[in-house]
Amino acid sequence: MDMKTTEVRSKDQISESDEHEPSRAVIGNPASSQIFTLIAQQPFFRGLSEPHLRLLAESAMVTEFEAGQWIYRQGDPANRFYLILDGKVLIESEVKERGMIPIRTLGPGDDLAWAWLFPPYYMHFSACATEPTRAIFFYGTRLREQCETNHELGYQLMKRIAEVVVHNLNATQQRLLECTDTRNLST
Repeated sequence: MDMKTTEVRSKDQISESDEHEPSRAVIGNPASSQIFTLIAQQPFFRGLSEPHLRLLAESAMVTEFEAGQWIYRQGDPANRFYLILDGKVLIESEVKERGMIPIRTLGPGDDLAWAWLFPPYYMHFSACATEPTRAIFFYGTRLREQCETNHELGYQLMKRIAEVVVHNLNATQQRLLECTDTRNLST
């Protein structure tokens, strides 16, 4: 996957990489302070304790996608998730004999790729940036391990992700119903 990530090191230093290696947050490090602040500002994490926000910051970095760039594809390993900061992302589902069906478009503040928390840990949809998009990347495998040892963090994330899953299931069901030709259904 060709993905550009940006790690903020200080106000004047930004490094770009094609690999997803999460930045390590260290108290006193300007980058950790910036990513912590960015995460704390996201409505998705509203109400989390400072220690939980710091754990999230330790497994996070800012990443960017160009318009038309695939973020992930249906069936890919689910080892990451994102919070969209800027831009738009189209969620699609592949349906046999019909091809890719657009489900919905996500934008700033939306959570993307929640499958990292649920076995068998594979992406259920495909996601493509429809315009230049900036997001917070979270290393999902590491966070899943932290949720196993820190049950309060796991509970808080599970509550938030469950809300997203229910919303996405409703949107997917509605979209698939719109795409279904009811005249071909037998009763």
